[in-house]
Amino acid sequence: RGTYCTSQACLPYLLNGQNPHILNISPPLSMKPHWFKNHVAYTMAKYGMSMCVLGMAEELKSKNVAVNALWPRTAIATAAMAMLGGEDVMDQCRNVDIMADAAYAILTRSSHDNTGNFYVDEDVLRECGMTEFGQYSIKPGAQLMPDFFLDDDTVDFQSIRSQDQKTQQRQARDQAADAQEESSSSSEAAASSPVAAVFDSLRSTINEETVSQVGGIFAFEIKGESSATWYVDLKNGAGSIGEGAPPSGDADVTMKMSSDTFVSIFTGQTQTIKAYMMGKLKIKGNMGTAMKLEKLLNKLIKSSKSKL
Repeated sequence: RGTYCTSQACLPYLLNGQNPHILNISPPLSMKPHWFKNHVAYTMAKYGMSMCVLGMAEELKSKNVAVNALWPRTAIATAAMAMLGGEDVMDQCRNVDIMADAAYAILTRSSHDNTGNFYVDEDVLRECGMTEFGQYSIKPGAQLMPDFFLDDDTVDFQSIRSQDQKTQQRQARDQAADAQEESSSSSEAAASSPVAAVFDSLRSTINEETVSQVGGIFAFEIKGESSATWYVDLKNGAGSIGEGAPPSGDADVTMKMSSDTFVSIFTGQTQTIKAYMMGKLKIKGNMGTAMKLEKLLNKLIKSSKSKL
């Protein structure tokens, strides 16, 4: 509604402009269900802006007012990304300059014959002759995180991913197989599963300081090859981790995911926010407490990687 009302309010002035443009920061429209699952309200808001582009571009074409959309190919380093993902996620983002440069390129084009487009920032700059984009990376050389709403079959993400999801899943299965081969009994094999190995490694990283930073109890409902329920108590004493329901009370946050997704997140191969937005992770409970765990997770990953 805000996009629509603002556009209508500005229209009288745009009609008097020499090269009038409306540029919405919204994604290409895709009806694939995974872009709606788990975040319907957010998708409705962004797609509503894109529908304004689709409709207003046709409505205003005869009046030579250009209406286009611009969306980033990768995550952009914003305050929201810093809050949700922490420093490590920010390192996998580009800065806002790439969107500013792409917007400038669009807004300086003729409004007469450039309307109704759903632009992607990198593609716009490539059309302008750019081939190197390293200057936009927050951390040069780091793996970049693809943004949402861009389908793999229409955008080539291979150049900005160091590993695709199939590789990550294969690595998780290999870890499970290796752990089972080293076990001398079925009970030992269960204890050395990749999920159990992650929790075992995390035990040595929690303490009173960790508890004071987080102040929450987490339940993990794991499905798949290593199906089990685990808890992480970062609310009481020096903290504790174990299999089963939390003994000290109800969980503040419950996370549901497959064993592959769990291992991928807790070994740093997949960002929590990405797994959540893709519907691979379901979170129930206090989201503020969940975000505290996300920020702490980067530290725990660094401490636990050498023990897996």
